[in-house]
Amino acid sequence: QVQLVESGGGLVQPGGSLRLSCAASGFATNEYIMRWARQVPGKGREWVATSDSDNMYADAVKGRFIIWRDDRKNMVYLEMKRLSPEDTAVYYCGTTYGGSDFWGQGTQVIVSS
Repeated sequence: QVQLVESGGGLVQPGGSLRLSCAASGFATNEYIMRWARQVPGKGREWVATSDSDNMYADAVKGRFIIWRDDRKNMVYLEMKRLSPEDTAVYYCGTTYGGSDFWGQGTQVIVSS
């Protein structure tokens, strides 16, 4: 059973940093593409970053966010720096397994002074 559990969200001041974690179970992360996305109320889910043979980032976060993984622990991370209020969202960890997309329950990030 594929399960993804995000953690690490919270309230951070503009310019601050935060690290999100995603604990995966039911599959081996080293065999699958892992991604992060975010969503704000009233808007669709926005892709943020993908960890594959190369890491890819949305333009809005390029140079500020880093996706990385520890496949020994089946964990995926999103290191976020120089956060701005526009980064406020619920952040989701996801993968595609068996032809279906799976997402965690999300972790809330609020960037505010």
